Amino acid sequence: MSDFSTRTTESGVVVVQPTGRLNMVAAPALRKQLNDIVDGGVSRIVVDLSATEFIDSSGLGALIAALKIARNAGGDLRIAAPTQQVCTVLELSNLDRVLRSYASADSAFE
Repeated sequence: MSDFSTRTTESGVVVVQPTGRLNMVAAPALRKQLNDIVDGGVSRIVVDLSATEFIDSSGLGALIAALKIARNAGGDLRIAAPTQQVCTVLELSNLDRVLRSYASADSAFE
């Protein structure tokens, strides 16, 4: 998994959707893709986790790194529709306080 599907909403927010496992194999590609999006001038990003069945510390690290980069560029990174496994990992790591989740990608920046 080296490239994740993306789309841009009418308000200019880029939505990235990783699928399957977001682990030490896939996380570097996600981190690079999110960095490239910010480098391309978009600083408002939603990571749609509705199709992510597993996340580990590497996946969390990629999200946190991208959150910092987006905020440094004057924007934000938000997550949408996390699966139960992702919610559990976020809660156990207390990162649910940093990465607030939204019901859908389209409502994350409303």
